[in-house]
Amino acid sequence: MSQSKKPDWSKRVERAMDLAGRHPAAAEVLAFYVRLLEFQHALYDSVASQSPPALDRSAPLCAQLDIDAALTGLPALLALVQGSGPAKLAQQATEIGRVVQEQQRQMLRDFLASPDDDNPAPSSFFARALFQPIAEYLAAAPAALLAGFAGSVCPVCDGKPQVAVLRPEGDGGKRFLVCSFCLTEWEFRRILCPICGEEDHAKLPRYTAEGVAAVRVEACDTCKYYLKGVDMTVDGLAVPLVDEVATAPLDLWAAEHGYTKISRNIMGF
Repeated sequence: MSQSKKPDWSKRVERAMDLAGRHPAAAEVLAFYVRLLEFQHALYDSVASQSPPALDRSAPLCAQLDIDAALTGLPALLALVQGSGPAKLAQQATEIGRVVQEQQRQMLRDFLASPDDDNPAPSSFFARALFQPIAEYLAAAPAALLAGFAGSVCPVCDGKPQVAVLRPEGDGGKRFLVCSFCLTEWEFRRILCPICGEEDHAKLPRYTAEGVAAVRVEACDTCKYYLKGVDMTVDGLAVPLVDEVATAPLDLWAAEHGYTKISRNIMGF
């Protein structure tokens, strides 16, 4: 049974560095994101070196994540954020570093109890940064699990979609959604809102911005939710996870026009 391919961490880092050079407004965020990706890559490799993925498909993924493995990586993450993160995150890192380990462990437990919380705790960035590479490793989904799946939440962990991807297919493109937590990707209908199921093309507007033709806001005027879509028929070098982070001005535009994002990215946009 074939597995989804391993993440190309170098490609993610290179894309973030490239976009930082092309979009000065996002350079600071992307510079920090590069450091975060390098940290997550090391954590992913550490987990992968210990054992092959052994996910119980009958149990929730969050219940199977190793809190001890995440806790081991916390000091390095706190140091990274204190050294190169935004001021607000750096202050939160200092506060988390001051509490006893059992409180840090409880912070991770609380996150796993509701990773899709629409009003996340200030510490959720740290928990998500730690658990995401572990979840991505465990979630390597057999192709058979994804075949024929048409749901609007992740077939592996029930996470909300983070970004849509339009991949070249014949003379057009095929749409996929990417999970906000374990980063599993699955096929999804092109003209369909993942939140309310709206199918009327006229009520599903698409908005783009000058200079970022491959990334757009995919909105729904029925439920007023949106996510960003990355069109790889326009830019075949795009890395959806990274391009989504790099286009924060589109999120600001969407919020100003009354749309709510289905799931914020790890940088909080």
